[in-house]
Amino acid sequence: MHPTRNTLPSTVRTRSVDTLNHHLASAIDLHAQVRQARWNVRGANCVALHLLFDRVAARVDGYANLLAGRTAALGGTAHCTVQAAAERSFLLPYHLGVADAPRHLFALSGALASFGQATREAAGNAVEAGDPATADILMEITRGIDQQLWLVESHHAPAAVQPSRFRRLARAMGEGEVGPGGMTALSKPDGSLESWTNEGGPDSAPRP
Repeated sequence: MHPTRNTLPSTVRTRSVDTLNHHLASAIDLHAQVRQARWNVRGANCVALHLLFDRVAARVDGYANLLAGRTAALGGTAHCTVQAAAERSFLLPYHLGVADAPRHLFALSGALASFGQATREAAGNAVEAGDPATADILMEITRGIDQQLWLVESHHAPAAVQPSRFRRLARAMGEGEVGPGGMTALSKPDGSLESWTNEGGPDSAPRP
């Protein structure tokens, strides 16, 4: 931590900086995932999705700037490199073989939902830790992510999945690991990963 006259206790600032860097890594990862979708989506509505993904990427880049700026203001060092993002991001890896629009929309909605849930929880933790300013920034990001998720899902709304069915799907598709934000990483037979919540899944999901 760098010397600063910021009056927050150093323990609070250190905890907030660690949280901010964790989410900064995931924001950088999320931005890259949106760009991956933008350059590789195919289909009849390709142009409209290019514009949508450009907008989402710009918003996510702005959220990364907010996280990095708050980190520096607290006397911390923002970890902004690709290497740091790859090491600390809590998002699922983006499957590079995706091309059709519905699966890009599904993958991005899962990533946005996971990121938004994580920032929402982190905001609550920051309030409890005594850093309401960091909490305010995290809630601002959460509100923005919720809006971007709404825009993405408006193009491809997920079907409802009950928790019991979610567990059956997990068993049918392979081993799963629950990560930050309540998202679950599932390994399919072909080795690719899907992100799942209790509220949706890909159109091609097997029905046990």
